[in-house]
Amino acid sequence: MTVNVDASGQPPTPDLDTVRAAVARQAERVTAGIDDMPRYLAAQVADESHREVTGPLLPGTGASGVVRHRGEVIATWGDPAKPEMLFSGTKSVLATLAGLAFDRGLLAPDALLLDTLDHPILTRLRLDGITWEHLLQQTSGWSGELWGKPTGVDAQSRREGFEREGPPGTGWAYNDVRVNLLCLALTLLFRRPLDDELRESVLDPLGASRSWSWHGYADSVVDIGGRPVPVVSGGAHWGGGLWISAADLALLGELHLTGGRWQGRRLLSAGWVARAWSPCALNPDYGYLWWRNDAGRIQPGAPTSGRCARGNGGRHLLWVDPDRDLVITSHWGDQVADLIAELSTAVPVTPPR
Repeated sequence: MTVNVDASGQPPTPDLDTVRAAVARQAERVTAGIDDMPRYLAAQVADESHREVTGPLLPGTGASGVVRHRGEVIATWGDPAKPEMLFSGTKSVLATLAGLAFDRGLLAPDALLLDTLDHPILTRLRLDGITWEHLLQQTSGWSGELWGKPTGVDAQSRREGFEREGPPGTGWAYNDVRVNLLCLALTLLFRRPLDDELRESVLDPLGASRSWSWHGYADSVVDIGGRPVPVVSGGAHWGGGLWISAADLALLGELHLTGGRWQGRRLLSAGWVARAWSPCALNPDYGYLWWRNDAGRIQPGAPTSGRCARGNGGRHLLWVDPDRDLVITSHWGDQVADLIAELSTAVPVTPPR
């Protein structure tokens, strides 16, 4: 990495004209059909069975986004305060909550789930040999059914994975039912809804708005100490998931960019951020529910220093580039790879703050 500084020793400023032109183009690349979300989602999901949507849906309102550099907003487009469905970008937020549990000593990545938690629902799901890390890296290989959806129906596992017969840790596959298992496990660990934990421990301290919400399914409820507790979903495959604005999502990116610190307060350990961004042995493009662009495969043409949360084929994006001190969020925009490439050209490599 080559760090640029000007003659005064100060880091160079971004080319704001190029930044403005790039976001203006992105504002015009609106994903089609998002005003009719039931129809849009039906066209996106390739599952051969169990396609019924059991969680709420939110119609899309248009392309929106935020660009932050060195902790400041330098560009926006659309309505960055408008919440939108994050789809699978929700998974990286789930990893943040796992990090809170790790920092509090509630979980160890290599610990078995059943050694950490004791609940009848987990016993019924037959989770022998599965660790927290298996769920965080999508290498559990678990076969079962949760909230009426069997693991085998998720077409993504075949399209974006390489399942193998064998014990947990044998193969990698992108599977929303298994991510929902992690949502359930973390809910049992925190003993309360995950949206409450996210609000209290992360988004409120970051100064986020109260416009966001996190949803599960009609039947995703678990008994904890005699109380029915709702369980959120880790995406929008069957509806639900995190609904959040580009502005609030950018604050989550900023938290990871700074190694878990926000305005002098530590919300997440730097050690956890490093773990989340470390390569999975079975898929080096993946970490703990975060994508890594080190090989340039996840976002071709974008810097290899980038990490991202993404949903619905990249139409929802949180891009974090530590080398450039850069955060980009984008909702309901096509050709997002062009946006990242253009902004990365306009924002030079920058020394750490």
